[in-house]
Amino acid sequence: MNFKRIRITEHAQEEASRRGIPLGWVVLVASEPEQILPVLHGREVRQSRLPFAPQGRIYLVRVIVEREERWDLVVTAYRTSKIQKYWAQP
Repeated sequence: MNFKRIRITEHAQEEASRRGIPLGWVVLVASEPEQILPVLHGREVRQSRLPFAPQGRIYLVRVIVEREERWDLVVTAYRTSKIQKYWAQP
């Protein structure tokens, strides 16, 4: 898939920080996701499984992206341990 430049809203930055997700990971998931799922109003969820310190436990990092003409706008980001619930099976 051809992604545009990534832009992160202030809200997404605040939520990622509050939830302990490094901004570099937000950019990584937004630009190179393991999966992309369409959602309402032209938005999509881009998600990847990533290890969180200190135990290295794997969480699903989900980034909500609004595709715009000039860039892909990250609206918010969060992590969940419920990988089975959100992971789309082929």
